[in-house]
Amino acid sequence: MTRLQKIYEEKVVPALQKEFGYKSPMELPSLEKISLNIGLGEGSQNNKLIEDAVNELTKISGRKAVVTRAKKSIAAFKLREGMPVGIRVTLRHDDMWDFFDKLVSFALPRVRDFRGIPDRGFDGRGNFTMGIKEHTIFPELEIDKVEKVKGMNVTICTSAKTDKEGKMLLDLLGMPFKK
Repeated sequence: MTRLQKIYEEKVVPALQKEFGYKSPMELPSLEKISLNIGLGEGSQNNKLIEDAVNELTKISGRKAVVTRAKKSIAAFKLREGMPVGIRVTLRHDDMWDFFDKLVSFALPRVRDFRGIPDRGFDGRGNFTMGIKEHTIFPELEIDKVEKVKGMNVTICTSAKTDKEGKMLLDLLGMPFKK
């Protein structure tokens, strides 16, 4: 059991039960998965960029990243079907809890002039998506060896039914939302 899972069991569960009046423990919202995605439009012309991004996302997540490929050809973007356009990885269970803890405790505080995350990234069903402009905020990467700074999307999927439940869950787990 990870550090964040213990916090969830000891502090978050009672607070959620008190706030929303859940009768069954199966009703309690929890984290289900975290998806990381880096879009690399210029990766279709540069294979080294794709390889570097796969290695960097693998270091960040602890799981092997997968290359995503174009589904359709788009002539205006010089893109053909099957060309690499990005990379992604999905984290579940202990890897998910470890990544969330690392994101909240180490990575986000390293952002320059950080004042919190806006809470407008909820989708209406309790899931939260945020963008990170520089993937170099993660401590696993050596900034000197990074060829190109990339942005990335982080999607946190929860079992919450509403945005209010999802926001309270993430807030209690330590997500630094803007006040």
